[in-house]
Amino acid sequence: MELKTEVEKIIREFDSQALAAETVDALNAVRIRYLGKSGELTLILKGMRDLQPEERAAAGKIVNAARVRLEDCITESERRLQRLALDARLKTEVIDISIPSKKLPRGAVHPQTLVRNQIIEIFTGMGFTVEDGREVETDYYNFEALNLPPDHPARETQDTFYITENILLRTQTSTTQIRAMEKQQPPIKMINPGRVYRSDEIDATHSPMFHQVEGLVVDKNITMCDLKGVLDAFAKRFFGSDTKTRLRPSHFPFTEPSIEVDATCSQCGGAGCRVCKGTGWLEILGAGMVNIKVLSNCGIDPKIYSGFAFGLGLDRMTNIKYGITDLRVVFENDIRFLKQFR
Repeated sequence: MELKTEVEKIIREFDSQALAAETVDALNAVRIRYLGKSGELTLILKGMRDLQPEERAAAGKIVNAARVRLEDCITESERRLQRLALDARLKTEVIDISIPSKKLPRGAVHPQTLVRNQIIEIFTGMGFTVEDGREVETDYYNFEALNLPPDHPARETQDTFYITENILLRTQTSTTQIRAMEKQQPPIKMINPGRVYRSDEIDATHSPMFHQVEGLVVDKNITMCDLKGVLDAFAKRFFGSDTKTRLRPSHFPFTEPSIEVDATCSQCGGAGCRVCKGTGWLEILGAGMVNIKVLSNCGIDPKIYSGFAFGLGLDRMTNIKYGITDLRVVFENDIRFLKQFR
C-alpha cells in the first residue's frame, strides 16, 4: 500500500507541474524530473529489485501503469503547447503584401527548340505533316526494314545501345518513316523530329544523345528533281534567300541513289571563312530516293510509287545557324548562354 500511495502522489505532482508548464522546454524538464534516468518514478522502478518475488509482480503493474499515464500526459501536453505556440505565431506574424517581390530570372526558348520550330514551320508550310515515333525500337524497324540485314557492315558504325538482343534505343528517326509507310498507303508527306542515341564519346561535335529531323515523300512519279526542289526551298527559307545548294553522290542503305547536300556558308555567304574551312560550303544533310527494297518491306509497290527521304542533324543546324562551335554548350543549360536567345 505504501508503494501505491507514493505512486499516486507522484502522479498528482506530475499532473500539476505538467499543466503549469507554459513551454515545451518547461514540459521537458518535468518529464526528466519524473521519467528521466534519475527521475522519481524511475527510482521507484529500480527499487523493486529489493522486493520479494511475490510482491514484485503487483508492484510492477502499479509502476508501469503510472509510467504509461505520465507518458500519455506528456504527449497530450506537447500537442497543447504546440497549438498555443502556433496560435500566438499566427496572431503576431503579418505578411506585408505591399513589399515588392523578388524578381525571378526569366528563362528563354532553347536555341535547339527555336531551330526545331523553324524547321517544322518551313516543312509544314510545304504541306508536310509532323509525326512522332518511339525512341525504344526493335532491331527490325531500326535496321532490317531499312535494308540493313544482320550482316550489313553499316551496323558496325552505328554503335547501338542494345537493351536486349532485339530491343534497342533507336539510332535514327527513320524508324518512324517505316511505321508510317506500314500504316498508310501513299501519298505520304511527313517529317519526324526526335531524339536518337549512339554510343559516342562526348566531345565538341559528338554526344550519345542527339536530335534528327527526317522527311519522307512517297507518291506516284516522285523524282530526284522533286527532292532537289524541296531541299533548295528549305535552305533558302532557313539560311536566307541568297543561299545556294549543291548535291554530291553518297551512299545510304535505305536510299538509291543517295546524296549529300551542301549549302553556301551562312557565316560568309560562300566567300570562305573559318566556319566552312575556306570552302564556302557547309554540309547540311543526307538524302536520296527511297530504296525499292524499303518500299517493298512496307507493302508499297515500287512499280507504282516512288519517293525520297532526307535527314538532317538538328544539333548541327543549330550550331551552324548561331555560330556555336561546341555541342556541349547546348546541353549544359548555362543561363548565361541561354539568355542570349530570349
